[in-house]
Amino acid sequence: MKRGIAATVDIGIAVIAVVLAFYLRLGDWIILERGPLIASVVSVFLLIPILAWCGMYRVIFRYNGLWSLGAATRAMLIYGILYASIFLTLGIPGVPRTIGVIQPVLVFVLVIFSRATVHQLLMMMNGATGFQSFGSRVMIYGAGSAGRQLASAIQQTRNMKVVGFLDDDASIVGHMMNGLPIFSGAAVNELITGKQIDEIMLAVPSATRLRRSQILDRIRDSGVKVRTLPAIDDIARGRISVGDLRELDVEDLLGRAARTGDTDLLARNVAGRTVMVTGAGGSIGSELVRQIWALQPQLLLLVDNSEYALYRITQELSSREGASAPVPLLASVCDAERMRAIIAAWRPDTIFHAAAYKHVPLVEHNVVEGVRNNVIGTWVCARLAAEFDVSHFTLVSTDKAVRPTNVMGATKRLAEMVLQASNAVGGATRFSMVRFGNVLESSGSVVPLFRSQIAAGGPVTITHPDITRYFMTIPEAAQLVLQAGAMARGGEVFLLDMGEPVRIIDLARNMITLSGLHVRDSEHPEGDIEIQVIGLRPGEKLYEELLIAADAETTDHPRIMKANEAYLDWQALGPQLDRLLAAIERLDAAAARDVLRSLVVDFQPMSDLVDHVAIAARDVAPFPSRPVVSIAGR
Repeated sequence: MKRGIAATVDIGIAVIAVVLAFYLRLGDWIILERGPLIASVVSVFLLIPILAWCGMYRVIFRYNGLWSLGAATRAMLIYGILYASIFLTLGIPGVPRTIGVIQPVLVFVLVIFSRATVHQLLMMMNGATGFQSFGSRVMIYGAGSAGRQLASAIQQTRNMKVVGFLDDDASIVGHMMNGLPIFSGAAVNELITGKQIDEIMLAVPSATRLRRSQILDRIRDSGVKVRTLPAIDDIARGRISVGDLRELDVEDLLGRAARTGDTDLLARNVAGRTVMVTGAGGSIGSELVRQIWALQPQLLLLVDNSEYALYRITQELSSREGASAPVPLLASVCDAERMRAIIAAWRPDTIFHAAAYKHVPLVEHNVVEGVRNNVIGTWVCARLAAEFDVSHFTLVSTDKAVRPTNVMGATKRLAEMVLQASNAVGGATRFSMVRFGNVLESSGSVVPLFRSQIAAGGPVTITHPDITRYFMTIPEAAQLVLQAGAMARGGEVFLLDMGEPVRIIDLARNMITLSGLHVRDSEHPEGDIEIQVIGLRPGEKLYEELLIAADAETTDHPRIMKANEAYLDWQALGPQLDRLLAAIERLDAAAARDVLRSLVVDFQPMSDLVDHVAIAARDVAPFPSRPVVSIAGR
């Protein structure tokens, strides 16, 4: 029906253009008979097929743009040449030859005018012009192709109005683009106030992380909400829409560019090999799995004791191309027989051990299970790796293993010591550890917590105003693990140059302000979100470190260092692990923590034992003794 209406309008345009052409040529209005009638019929029979052939009836008028103008121009050129040729060469009685030139020009003007008028009316009906009210006034930072596409998409919405563009390119500042002014990015704060801007949208998808941080530094104190466009790869696939705008990545607050990996190192122990990842459904494990899958292993074994986490990562990988489908394996790393069956069946070349309990307060309240999973689980996997001649075994460790003040950190340091002692025994397996700080957006990270607290209207809770943490992105952490594992010669503790530590209170403030809100405090009682200090949790440190010893060696990789950490040989460590296993078998949290303190000499607990079961069972009879099988000689 719409095409029929458009064709009918164009028929009318053809006739009107003939009448106007005669008037311009003769100075009098004519009646449609004889010559004028022939000119009108010829015009209709030429114009409608040519417009259809050039696609003018396939255009959605609401989204008319440069393509429609180009198609109309092509159609009019063809029509004008044919129409002029007929009347200039044949000479129709009663039709001046100049009508063949004047009429096509008028048709072109009227066709463009009709399309533009319909487009504007539809836009007004859709609420995308100044004739209707808008929910928010926005400015787009970035006047490149992404910004232009974003502005075009926003014009189709009812709840936003683009006021202008911001850009740092002096050559285009002061110009107009799509009817919108381009302002200097340096004037963003003045423009926000002067033009009552509610939101800034970053449309600089190809900018480096450092460049984005510099832009955010300008905007941070303005009090407007900031959202960002996806990566340039998404734009290339035509995925831009207003719905693609997302909340600002907290990675943008790192204050440094994300580290990129060495392609050769990343692929060295993975490409074309059988690779096993424990804890494959966790935050780090799942990102490891994604990056390994992209490097085309021969076979990828996914081990996790969480059914849902394992299902989710398996489904994600199954939708991507790969040499063979990933193998999901439900198993606990503490179950020696199950892990033996898995490793014996596939004989992996490389194992990345990411299975661990890592949430500090939870492990503090569940000591026995934390020790069992983090220490005994590591020993089980390491022993089996040595038994089946796995080439490389890499442990995902943490900066909390350095001078630990909590059980989680102590278990990770002891897990490192298990691998160091295992490597010293000798054999075909190269054992190594990778130690890094907090990972943004991982489970247990402050970032999702802060985001949910801000969404709920606050307060945002921090444990101490001076607490700091090292931060890195999940992809950075996974790349470090892959590269360090490839560099291992056996027994190394690798660390990443993570830049400067971040104050958690600054992170909280930035997340609040970049959400378009204000911090409420004594100086600003009218603010939106309050930051509350709730006190350090059991085992929590003010500052994290990456090194125990004061020295660290450089490696061939500019971002990776190697620590020299003391450890016990297996002859001394094995009997102590027997004691630890005995305490675990008795479910004796106090004894397990005592063994940890004796083995990890830098372990200085910041609180008394707060294990939930131990506290609840204080008035109950002692734990029954059970026979314990030594692991020292296995």
